[in-house]
Amino acid sequence: MSTAPAASPFAAEITRAVSGLNAARGAWREREAGRHDVARFPAPPELARAVEQLAAALYPVRLGGFRGGALREDDFVADALGRAFAILREQVTRELDYWQGWCDAPFDAEQAETIVRLFAAALPEIRALIDSDIEAAFVGDPAARTADEILISYPGALAILHYRIAHQLFALGAAIVARVISELANARTGIDIHPGATIGPRFFIDHGTGVVIGETAIIGANVRLYQHVTLGARSPLGLASVGPRDRLARHPIVEDDVIIYAGATILGRVTIGRGSTIGGNVWLLGDVPPNSVVVQPEAVQLDAATAREVTAELRLARA
Repeated sequence: MSTAPAASPFAAEITRAVSGLNAARGAWREREAGRHDVARFPAPPELARAVEQLAAALYPVRLGGFRGGALREDDFVADALGRAFAILREQVTRELDYWQGWCDAPFDAEQAETIVRLFAAALPEIRALIDSDIEAAFVGDPAARTADEILISYPGALAILHYRIAHQLFALGAAIVARVISELANARTGIDIHPGATIGPRFFIDHGTGVVIGETAIIGANVRLYQHVTLGARSPLGLASVGPRDRLARHPIVEDDVIIYAGATILGRVTIGRGSTIGGNVWLLGDVPPNSVVVQPEAVQLDAATAREVTAELRLARA
């Protein structure tokens, strides 16, 4: 049994902690029954490098720092993609190795490379979707001076760029790689978009901090969200088991041309109809017809005398 160095003033505490942690690891590994090789788990720092190279390939001048002129731009993009794809192949391979314990048969030796090839074919579509998102932000935010400003400095644009990359990888079967990429954006922006969500073109998140979009959410075209909006699930009881779960459709459907203002919370498989507006801080658990406006009750302004009475009653209640 390992013990702490005798010179440490915390030797006894370290020894007890080491023993307790050893027991906790053993219990976890017994439950997992050796199904996962965690040493091969995808590495977030490597995936951050891959996203950096992909962003440079998608936007060589604005995000890649390319200054070599039009004749050399394709070479710059090719180099960035080469670096990104090499990293992705390694990280997807790690994910497949991680999941191998769940499978009755081994994965195809070329599966990681196939996923990267299919992802590469989708890059022009990814670029077009991000362009549409930037355009929506420029149209929707009077404070924006240029589209370049949005791409380079808006947290919503950063989060959506990560989402567009991650969603394609998720759809191709690299779910953990995709989730790590989405969490890289979450750590930088406070915007949590699950890569499994389906989001149409011209998507704009204004300000963005605190936005949460769940795995099975479906968002149509030309949708705008403000900060602290949640498109979440109503968690049923009894889902505490460890292991793969059925991917139930449990998050909202937001149809085209919807605006959802700050602080709104929409839970469950409900539908927000096309062209609707959801006001700030609304709590929604049901469907909303198209072209609706949903707001919470208006605040009540008290006159001075009533305000003094209410304040006095509140003080008495606290006493």
